[in-house]
Amino acid sequence: MSTTQRPGGTLELAGHEIARLGYGAMQLEKVDRAAATAVLRRAVELGVNHLDTASFYGDAVVNEHIRAALAPYSDDLVIVSKVGARRVDAPVPLALAQRPHELRAQVHRDLTTLGLDQIAVVNLRRADQGPGLIASGEDVVPIDDQLAELSALRDEGLIGAIGLSNVSTAQIEHALPVGLACVQNAYGLLDRTHEDALALCADHGIAWVPYFPLGSAFSQYPSPTDHPVVQGLAAEHATTPAALTLAWLLAHNPCVAPIPGTRSLVHLEENLAAAAVSLTPEDLKELDALTT
Repeated sequence: MSTTQRPGGTLELAGHEIARLGYGAMQLEKVDRAAATAVLRRAVELGVNHLDTASFYGDAVVNEHIRAALAPYSDDLVIVSKVGARRVDAPVPLALAQRPHELRAQVHRDLTTLGLDQIAVVNLRRADQGPGLIASGEDVVPIDDQLAELSALRDEGLIGAIGLSNVSTAQIEHALPVGLACVQNAYGLLDRTHEDALALCADHGIAWVPYFPLGSAFSQYPSPTDHPVVQGLAAEHATTPAALTLAWLLAHNPCVAPIPGTRSLVHLEENLAAAAVSLTPEDLKELDALTT
């Protein structure tokens, strides 16, 4: 077993022990190979062993960055992918790819571009609600058809476990018999719309992997780092607003495993510094009271 210290402590994901502070690699589609390699290797050096990617991030460019930087992979590195969309050459560079055969094709592309025999976890990104693309017409696919295909891929050994992304509490409940490793939903200090879904996951031992934990370009997900309360508490703790925000997530529920993304070495280290932030009960009470 590795003796590497994992930032934020650990939890179990699909039979693997992962750092609770992971890394979302989407932003690496915007940098060259050298810059991506530097960030990925530094994340691993600092104890991160949970990487989140997708073949539609930069049309597999991010997967290729990961392979170039980290292959041959260590046994304790857990690479998680997501299916449900594909890259297109258009003003909006993504299109939905929700049909079962499309999900299978995306898994195979992940395997090829990452150089893996199995993807540890594959998350099904549903398109019933925003942010981003919403399914209509022929793009509306029953979730049972999708779960059946992912279950077949799991039975074939091509994926290790199944997760869901961008889903409702009812959809999580519906999918429980399939066996879920994690749920990825937009969630953070200022937007706790999915609090009931988080509680359901905690009750069933399902990892809650929030995306946009530090906000996003979508207007409904403002950055908590701009909030004066967050900035004030960060100053008191001699840390950054980003680290303080992530520390709140870690303290909020032990099943939470954020995957903040960045293409900056400085921001990577600032994010992982959240592991060293110890929030008092008074801090938590003040932060818990913040919602949009």
